[in-house]
Amino acid sequence: MLPGWVILVSAFAYILLLFAVASYGDRRSRLAGVPAGGRPIVYALSLAVYCTSWTYFGGVGLASQRGLEFAAIYVGPILAFTLGMPIIRRIVELAKAEKLTSIADFIAARYGKNSTVAAIVAIVMLVGTVPYIALQLKAVSSSVAVMVNPSDFGIGSGNLHFVDLALIVTVLMACFAIVFGTRHTDATEHQDGLILAVAMESLVKLVAFATVGIAVVFFIFDGWLDLAAKASENLLVTSAASYETPLSRWILIILISAFAIVILPRQFHVTVVENRTPRERRAAGFLLPVYLIAINLFVLPIAAAGLITFGGVGDADLYVLTLPLEAGLPFVTLMTFIGGFSAATAMVIVESVALSIMISNDIVIPLFLRRKLVAYSAGQQDLTRTLLNIRRASIFAVMLLGYGYYRMADSQSGLASIGLLAFAAIAQIAPALLLGLVWRRANARGAILGLSFGFLAWAYLLFLPSLGGPDNSYIAAAVLNFIFPGTAIFSAPNIDPFVTTTIFSLALNTIAFVLGSISRNPRPVERLQAGIFVKRQLRAQFATRGWKTRISVGDLKTVIARYLGEERMLRSFSNYEKTAGRRFQDDQPADMAMIHFSEQLLGSAIGSSSARLVLSLILQKAEDTNSDTAWLLDQASEALQYNQDMLQTALSQMDQGIAVFDSSDRLTIWNRRFRQLLDLPEQAGQVGFLLTDMISLLVERGEIAESDRQSVIGQFKELGASFALVVQRGERIIEVRTNPMPDAGFVATFTDISERVAADQALKQANETLEQRVGERTAELMRVNRELGEARATADEANISKTRFFAAAGHDILQPLNAARLYSSALVERLGSGDKNAAIARNIDSSLESVETILGAVLDISRLDTGAMKPRFGSIGLDDLFKRIETDFAPMAREKNLEFVVMPTSLKVVSDANLLRRLVQNLVSNAIKYTIEGKVLVGARRRGDRVVIEVLDSGIGIPSSKFRTVFKEFARLDDGARTASGLGLGLSIVDRLSRMLSHPVRLASTPGRGTAFRVDIARDLAASSTAASHTRRSRSRPVDVLSGLRVLCVDNEPKILEGMVLLTTGWGCTVGQAQSMADLGEIMGRRERAPDIVIADYHLSDGNGIEAILALRAFYQSDIPALLITADRTPDVRAEAERHGIGVQHKPVKPAAIRAYLTQAAGLRRVAAE
Repeated sequence: MLPGWVILVSAFAYILLLFAVASYGDRRSRLAGVPAGGRPIVYALSLAVYCTSWTYFGGVGLASQRGLEFAAIYVGPILAFTLGMPIIRRIVELAKAEKLTSIADFIAARYGKNSTVAAIVAIVMLVGTVPYIALQLKAVSSSVAVMVNPSDFGIGSGNLHFVDLALIVTVLMACFAIVFGTRHTDATEHQDGLILAVAMESLVKLVAFATVGIAVVFFIFDGWLDLAAKASENLLVTSAASYETPLSRWILIILISAFAIVILPRQFHVTVVENRTPRERRAAGFLLPVYLIAINLFVLPIAAAGLITFGGVGDADLYVLTLPLEAGLPFVTLMTFIGGFSAATAMVIVESVALSIMISNDIVIPLFLRRKLVAYSAGQQDLTRTLLNIRRASIFAVMLLGYGYYRMADSQSGLASIGLLAFAAIAQIAPALLLGLVWRRANARGAILGLSFGFLAWAYLLFLPSLGGPDNSYIAAAVLNFIFPGTAIFSAPNIDPFVTTTIFSLALNTIAFVLGSISRNPRPVERLQAGIFVKRQLRAQFATRGWKTRISVGDLKTVIARYLGEERMLRSFSNYEKTAGRRFQDDQPADMAMIHFSEQLLGSAIGSSSARLVLSLILQKAEDTNSDTAWLLDQASEALQYNQDMLQTALSQMDQGIAVFDSSDRLTIWNRRFRQLLDLPEQAGQVGFLLTDMISLLVERGEIAESDRQSVIGQFKELGASFALVVQRGERIIEVRTNPMPDAGFVATFTDISERVAADQALKQANETLEQRVGERTAELMRVNRELGEARATADEANISKTRFFAAAGHDILQPLNAARLYSSALVERLGSGDKNAAIARNIDSSLESVETILGAVLDISRLDTGAMKPRFGSIGLDDLFKRIETDFAPMAREKNLEFVVMPTSLKVVSDANLLRRLVQNLVSNAIKYTIEGKVLVGARRRGDRVVIEVLDSGIGIPSSKFRTVFKEFARLDDGARTASGLGLGLSIVDRLSRMLSHPVRLASTPGRGTAFRVDIARDLAASSTAASHTRRSRSRPVDVLSGLRVLCVDNEPKILEGMVLLTTGWGCTVGQAQSMADLGEIMGRRERAPDIVIADYHLSDGNGIEAILALRAFYQSDIPALLITADRTPDVRAEAERHGIGVQHKPVKPAAIRAYLTQAAGLRRVAAE
């Protein structure tokens, strides 16, 4: 054990260090000022005064019994400073605007600056904080008793038998608080030195707790693994770790701790009063949660180490101190003691200072004023020293009450249970605070009833039992079960009495608050304050310089100087004169604006309710009225606000629009009907909106011609006259009438006369034949409507019939066409170029190709229109797509002597492979078709997370006026029709595909110079980016590649089968054929050599092409390349084929496409062989 003198000297030296830091902070702020952005880090650390001895000692004690339950009191503050930051920001802004210095002051100001409300809040705070202060006294005295034997110093024995260690700690802490916190009367002045000292204490306790944590883990035990292993074997540790805190207790503790981080007197002081800038709050929103997490990192390891070391014997709250002491670590022990001493000292100093301000301002000063102020004339007595003495005495009283509770309370109560008792008391303020920020109807009666009932319930059910009284929690459970019958929530055998009684007190508080508020209407002063707190209106809106009082400026200065001192009074009034822009003579009467300023200034010293009482009594004396009119201070503002509300309500009910403009033609007053009639945007409904800006809005919408702008403004200025304003494209006619106002402004009324004008016009046009003409027109209209309906029905039926026809007849139409095309292609190749019949054969082949193109395009459009074609999105490598495009169109480009360039790319996109290929094919086909000479370029560019496919040509171009036309069905431009043949369907299909795939297509073109189509597609971000190979495949002649290739053709149509055989044998292939699954069975039965590739029709008489291909693969035990040819374009067929690695081509199939597929398969076979 360390010598006693070392402990005492260290504690005394630490106190001197705090004094030095505080003095340095005050001196630095006085000489150098405070940075414009405030002191974010100091402010955030000062908020950590929330972490008291409860955190430092009690958290470990609670964790040793209930595991993670200790974390609940930190989750609440973290949520408050993250999710609840808007509420905190609003509270700070209101307190700064109203110069409020305590939570009692804030609540009283909301409810009409009612002194009774302020006194009740102060009493609740005092009684509720007394257990919290007792907690600090218990923690400090217990920690000192562990380190020092008090009897060695004669404490508790001999002549000092009546003195115990806790009393000495109480007196010393009271002295520290008085020296630190009662140096001047203005509570709104920032105590930079005190806050700097508190911030330093936050760092000290964090470092100290981290030190003991590291020592426990790495010096007392051999690291985390050793501690975890021993903890897992210890029954006490496993029991604590497995403790399951009820969900209701978790939620309640989180809720009341969230209230406490703002409502506790010390927390309100550092959070609100000491806040300077929004930057400080933003920093605190991040740093405070980080601090709370950091200081609790070692709670569980220390708790586990204490249970392992001491076996559950001794005070678990002191494990933080006894562990290093037991292990013989004197430096760590001393550091730990200083950390705990720091945690308690910071809380006691700030808490007692905040409580002393509330006690003096809201309890003592009102009594003092009512007995003393009237007896003294202004200027006879300086009360600044009296105020300071009251606060000093209050600090001693608060500390002695804490000591008294410490002696009377159950000595076996843990620090955590005492802290939760205080939190439950503080939570009684929450209903009046939170509902007062959102509910305008809330008033002082509701606040008084709610606070009183909630506080009395807490005192009877929680506070008295903590002093040894009977446990009456069963009363709360019985009442709650009556309110919530049949739930049995509050009657379970393991229900927590703390949860039940706290919920009961808060519910009783809230119900009494609501019933009390609705039992009477708010008084004028309460409506005024509700407008400031709920509607966030500025006080300047309710005060006016023009309303004079009989009290002089000099009298106000004299009264304020008595409470703030001469120097602070003169400095404050000097700043007010600079803000107002004029100087005030002492003998001139004070206006209402100065009265309100004086009230706020005085409130910073003695509280808002006491300040109102002071000025009310002064006004009462100056006006020489009886006590019934003592509150003259409120009358002007209350009447103004009441009349303003009444006027606004009346204006909102009028059918006419009303707008008042001042002498500068700026809007000052208006009603909702004014904006509705003119259809003005929301920003037009604000004070200061110019008449010229309003006219400009109407001009921009086309309601007023630009040439009539000045004349309309002139008509508004012709006072006493009226004119008609036509708006909403002639649908509404408004009569505008203007009249002068006393301040050289004018008021304009807006009346909707549309119906009246329409009626006048109808009357002028009426004549004897009116009924006849109406009948004729009605009959004509009915006839036209009937014909239109019939025509529309006919058109719809025709469209449906067309769609059904194409869908049903597609296969039957395409089958013979496919056979004819195969025969014609084979004939062309057999005849060659030397035969005299070759030209005829080529013409037949070209005609069939045209028919094929027309039918394919029409079928595609039909399927797109009916929604039969559904995209299947996936990752697509553009390089493969571009290679297929190059293979398909390079021969066409060579025929026209065009340079055809396809740029390699490694980009991948998200799209449907087949539909995207069709889209690009149509664009490339158009580019080659309408380019006479030059080149066609296809490539892709990356644009962030998008990819743009570009098809560029040097063709005839498209005029910009025809950009929309070219995407319509069968639309062809004159230049295009002269250049090349076509149907005008290609770009129509492109347009439909782009909309289906959500790939916007952009067109840019210059006639005579070329055209650029750009397709915007989402890039596949998940795909790995790999460099694309730029190696081009050598192009050998197809006949050489296909020579000897074994092809098996399977089709149930003999003509198509014969045509396919003629075509492929002409390319040098060896062709086998089968018409059904039975024929395949015979081929496999003969054990013929496996084909190199299979070309199969989907529809077979006894199966389908996919089944045939799979049967061949299974028989030959080889993944034979296969191509499926079908007229069925449904996605299901394609999906099934692709699942088995089978290529798909739709009828009518192009011979070039078949040859390209065979060439690709032959190339792969050759590569595999090599």
